[in-house]
Amino acid sequence: MTTISTIGIIAAALTTGAYIPQAYKTIKTRSTKDLSIVTFTMLFIGTILWFIYGLYINDTPLMLANGITATLSGIIFSLKIKSFGRRRRR
Repeated sequence: MTTISTIGIIAAALTTGAYIPQAYKTIKTRSTKDLSIVTFTMLFIGTILWFIYGLYINDTPLMLANGITATLSGIIFSLKIKSFGRRRRR
């Protein structure tokens, strides 16, 4: 493994891991009140595009990191959409 690959893996682990506390808290509390829908829309779409790019260039760390991050941000995004719908009905 090259030094640059190691840097990529560490970066992927850190940026992906950064979503875990927010996803855990959001799932546990079911509260998305203070989360920006615009931010999570952009993050969700961005990580999906990074995942597709990783597929195209056959970069496993890029695919893994962004696949996991897309999943986590997708969960938060879907909970935000659900809570947005509930607030509109009130």
